[in-house]
Amino acid sequence: MSKSAVLVCGHGSRDLEAIAEFEAMTAQLRLRLLDHAFAAGYLEFARPTIRDALSSLAAEGARRIYAVPAMLFAASHVKNDIPWEINSFAAEHPEATVRLGRDLAVDAKLLKAAAERIAEVAPGPRDDALLVVVGRGTNDPDANSNIAKLARMLWEGLGFGWAETAFSGVAHPRVDEALDRAARLGFRRIVVFPYFLFTGVLVKRIYAQTDEAASRFPEIEFVKAGYLRDHPLVIDAFVERARELDGSSGEGNPAMNCQFCKYRTQIVGYEADAGAAQQGHHHHVRGIGTDADHHHHYDVHDHPHPHR
Repeated sequence: MSKSAVLVCGHGSRDLEAIAEFEAMTAQLRLRLLDHAFAAGYLEFARPTIRDALSSLAAEGARRIYAVPAMLFAASHVKNDIPWEINSFAAEHPEATVRLGRDLAVDAKLLKAAAERIAEVAPGPRDDALLVVVGRGTNDPDANSNIAKLARMLWEGLGFGWAETAFSGVAHPRVDEALDRAARLGFRRIVVFPYFLFTGVLVKRIYAQTDEAASRFPEIEFVKAGYLRDHPLVIDAFVERARELDGSSGEGNPAMNCQFCKYRTQIVGYEADAGAAQQGHHHHVRGIGTDADHHHHYDVHDHPHPHR
């Protein structure tokens, strides 16, 4: 096999649909990166784990492994947990070099994919509608601020009358709070867009909360936009991250934006996190499985259009 490989680092989920969507996406990626060996692993809740995938690639002869995080923003998973997994592996396998790529971030491709998902359910004009962009929510203010930036760009780019941000957890405002506030602003149509890669417990909860808001405010039309999933531009963005690592993109060395990283800079309210030791935080859920005892592996040759 090739001496180089690409590893896609997924978050993992207890939800089988989320795992199936991730595997459908990685099956497409595999076909775009045929000049490398390829594997995918999970940080938590599913198998193979990132560590197992790294070990498998090394055992097959890969000596240069390019790890691409399947994460929208660089919060603690990208800044701490995945690097800990990689560095722990590298310390035990000096024969292999592992390079970690950057998160998807606020990217023009992802912005266009988001706009197309919204336009599918909310064709223009939109000046009489309000957009609610929902992020996952983290304890990293830098990552959370990206949701506000994305919401503003979609608001102006798509011509909405107003936009609000919300988070599924950890950060505020939470979804229920944001929807109640949005309903009081006088718009007759509210479009809810979960800025997530895949379905799962959180996306399903966001949609359920949207339905609950619709029952509380029957005079308002609540519209649920689809999440990113395997949009072609999402696939393109992942390929771009991998090509940055192997040098074939011609863009030089990839680097995350560390200007407001709370682990490198004292950020207001998070001063104690600057310089914190790197350590893994998912030992208790690493590889424990989904909400069923197994999940299906999709082979794009056998299932060119897997059910989602």
